[in-house]
Formats: sequence, structure tokens, C-alpha cells
Amino acid sequence: MNNRLKFFKIFSLPIKNGITNFQIREYAFKSDLKIKWVRPEKIPCYKPEKSGDFEGFPEIDKTKIQLDFKECKELETADDSVKKLFTLEYAPRRATVSHYLYETTGKVRRHANDYGSHEVIIAKMTGVIRAMQETMERFPRNKKFKINLKELIDKRKKYLKYLRRWDYKRFEWLLETLNLKYKPMPLDVHWITRKDSLRKLTDQYCDNIRKERLENLKLQLQAEQPAFLEEKIRALEFIRDEQKDCGMEITVSQEEIDKVRNQLEELNIRNKKQEQEES
Repeated sequence: MNNRLKFFKIFSLPIKNGITNFQIREYAFKSDLKIKWVRPEKIPCYKPEKSGDFEGFPEIDKTKIQLDFKECKELETADDSVKKLFTLEYAPRRATVSHYLYETTGKVRRHANDYGSHEVIIAKMTGVIRAMQETMERFPRNKKFKINLKELIDKRKKYLKYLRRWDYKRFEWLLETLNLKYKPMPLDVHWITRKDSLRKLTDQYCDNIRKERLENLKLQLQAEQPAFLEEKIRALEFIRDEQKDCGMEITVSQEEIDKVRNQLEELNIRNKKQEQEES
């Protein structure tokens, strides 16, 4: 069967949904290279790895008094059982979150009545984000809560961007104090696809093969170098002796022979040291 008939038979295969069987077999071709690509796990937007929070919502001491009753003088003389009723242990979760926000904003507050500075706003957002992240871990299917958390994270990024532009030293101090990492939006979004990833892995695989073969060739040449230098010394001495016997101008000097002999001695000493270190 000639090539023209083969070509006609292949492309005259029945078409199913606009795709021939030949195209299906071509698409299903698998490479023999030992390359395996696994799609990276998608990290949700509310996770600390994406938001830049190095710590989560901490464990608050439940024996502390609630903020609303912290300055109550009557509790100072009250019984222990009465004081216990006004602690965070018997308060709703919002009281614990409020206590954490008060402590977080206290780290960056400029003065006692500072409630609207840029740092306090970012610190308050950070406390709310960490509290919401803990809630999302328990209720990951709450879509409305997830959207609110994502919007709050983006809003904090915007405030951090402005602070970074206006006062970089204060921006760095705030990140260190709140244990944050600023992750701006990328300028160029590159989607992870199987095709591009396999191309990169194939290039990396070929580079590794090339490096391995070059390294093996280098070791082989280094092993053959003493024999090559000995052969070179014999060849230089033979050329010099022949030129003397024929009465011709001597082009090979004794210095050149001694130089090659010194190279051979240094190489032997180096090889002995390497063998002693390996043993």
C-alpha cells in the first residue's frame, strides 16, 4: 500500500462530533518521558496563606472581665462567683472578639483616644479578619460570610497600599507589629495550565539530562588526564630527540616538558588527596 492510499484511508475515517478517530488517537498520545504533573491544590481566598496573616485568632484567657464591665468599681468588692459571671467565659463570642480587637489596636494606637488613624483601622480589620477566618474553618459552606471576608481582606490591602505609599517606615513597623505580610495584586495574572507546566517540566528534564551527561563526560576526561599528560611528555621528548638527530631547529624546549611534568605531579597529588578524603 503506497503512502497516498494510507493518507486517504486515515483522513477518510468517520467523523463523530466533528472529531475523527485519528485526531482522538493523536490527542490521547502519552509521552514516554518520566514526567508527572500534579495540579497544585487551590488555596481559598480566605486562607491565611492568601491573606498574608502569619497567625490566626489566638486563645483568649476566659477569666478576664468583659470590656463593658472592666472599669466597674462595684465588681472590685463583689464576690468571686459574681465576678465569674462577668468574665469572657459566660459572655457571647462577640465579647471575646471585642476584647481581642481592643488588645490588637492597643499595640498600634498613637494615644489613648486614637480610634481613627490608619494604623488603628488596619489593626481592627486584621482582628476581624482573623476572627472570621476561624469561623470559616468551621463553616466553609457559608458563601455570604466568605464574600464578606474576601471584601474585607481586599479593603485591608488597599489601606496597606496607601500606607506603603505615604509612610514606608510606618508600613514596615505595622507589618512587624501585627505579624502580617503584604501581598499586592499581581500585575500579570498567569493561569496554571497542564500544557505550559508539562513544557516547563520537559525543559527541566532535558536540562538535567544534559547536565548529567556533561558531568559524566567531565569525570571521564579527568580520569584520562594523567594518561594524556604522560603521552604528551613522551611525544614532546620524541619530537625533541628527532629534531636533534636530524640537525633541525629544536622547537620543543626543556621548560615545556618540565611544565607538563609538573602538571602531572600536581594532578597525581590532588587525586591522592581526593581518594583519602573519600575513604
